[in-house]
Amino acid sequence: MRLLLDTHLVLWWQAGSPRLPRKVMPLVDQADVVFVSRVSLWEIAIKVSIGKLRLDIEEFAASVEQTGFEWLDIRHMHLITVASMPLFNDHKDPFDRLLIAQSQCEPLLFLSADQKLARYGETVQVV
Repeated sequence: MRLLLDTHLVLWWQAGSPRLPRKVMPLVDQADVVFVSRVSLWEIAIKVSIGKLRLDIEEFAASVEQTGFEWLDIRHMHLITVASMPLFNDHKDPFDRLLIAQSQCEPLLFLSADQKLARYGETVQVV
């Protein structure tokens, strides 16, 4: 099993937050590989720059690899796939849409705690 973690799950994992759903740990333990997307790094960088998130981004980036997770780069096909995805009135987050596109293209099981993302298809698992 190959996993891709949503940005909030990676942040909660790294912080040891009690918000991390209990389902995540066993899935990560069973996975052959766990990816963190460069999309998440981009999202975090923007949130840090506008003051929405306080985090040492360089430390965060280094800790991803120290945790044993692997970076997933953004590829052309990921971006092209976003154009054909459904757009819902109550969900237009470009970061989520690109993460889901990555899960569809690779394919990967995308883990998220966001219930709204379940309707994007079988590569999304809400935990």
